[in-house]
Amino acid sequence: MKYKIDKQSHPIYLQIYQQLKTDIVNGNYPYNTKLPSKRLLAEETETSIVTVEHAYSLLCEEGYIEARERSGFFVVFRTSDGFVLPSLAMTHRAEPPQARSTGPDFPFSVLAKTMRGVISDYGGEILKRPPNKGCVELRHALRQYLAKNRGIVVDIEQIVIGSGAEYLYGLIIELLGRNRVYGIESPSYEQIKQVYHTHEVAYEDLPLSADGIESAALCRTAADILHTTPYRSFPSGVTASAGKRHEYISWAGTGDRFIIEDDFESEFSVSSKPEDTLFALSDADNIIYLNTFSKTISPSLRVGYMVLPQKLLQRFEEKLGLYSCTVPTFEQLVLTQLLENGDFERHINRVRRHKRKAALHG
Repeated sequence: MKYKIDKQSHPIYLQIYQQLKTDIVNGNYPYNTKLPSKRLLAEETETSIVTVEHAYSLLCEEGYIEARERSGFFVVFRTSDGFVLPSLAMTHRAEPPQARSTGPDFPFSVLAKTMRGVISDYGGEILKRPPNKGCVELRHALRQYLAKNRGIVVDIEQIVIGSGAEYLYGLIIELLGRNRVYGIESPSYEQIKQVYHTHEVAYEDLPLSADGIESAALCRTAADILHTTPYRSFPSGVTASAGKRHEYISWAGTGDRFIIEDDFESEFSVSSKPEDTLFALSDADNIIYLNTFSKTISPSLRVGYMVLPQKLLQRFEEKLGLYSCTVPTFEQLVLTQLLENGDFERHINRVRRHKRKAALHG
């Protein structure tokens, strides 16, 4: 095994998790292979059994391995002919959310204080027109947040601010083209289908199974753009397993295909580490990542953002460079402050702790 652990770098369980996950994905631990015992791995890495157990639990949560009673941990992640076969490890996670548009209340006192601070600090600057991709301050803050919390490392030029998910869906259609076929989850968030219908583009419903889009449907689809919500699809509540996420990436690896990754609500995952984004997992530069602040702060705050692959930046400038940013400078600077001073992350962590406790006692 020879796993290397840096005791000065924390958390240690994530180092073990990452190295095991890499070995599993690379085939060093093939499907149905038994992993080393917790005691053996703890001895080799000179860590505690509890630390190793935490890493194994995380791999179980994400669908890479499963625990078998009195037998140990076995790999359930596998690939076949370029596609990952469905994993059973995530079937228990399909719990329907109550609604897509509502979320835990962000502390109003914190929001009001931040707004007053922005008005005081920036004065008349808040009335100026922002650049077409959004304020540099907010894009810089988002760049740091995404790198730290979602494993997405990009330049600020790849980040585009817009007034909510539906507006950004429309921009993506204009960017990728109306002559494309878009594959969407079935069932899916109703507004997704309505946007494609309004823009008069062809779309295909791809049925969901317990761990994501059915493999057979993905294999035979005529779509060359896949629009997916891998964290938790609405209204089904289905979360894409680790294997399914790699399947999506494999599907997009042929032809001129793209994936639109709508990461709505992922911040509130009760997992000790949010699931890996498709954007972070892929090195093909063909995934558009999208998220909003509707769930994390307020549905009345119509602010979303997308992260473009590098190879689409020139096309964006040529086709959409004339578009003005639809989010006022004031709101962008407020969000910048919430991200930079830690209030946003404190709210997220507070909600996640509450949800974990509720899950334990539910």
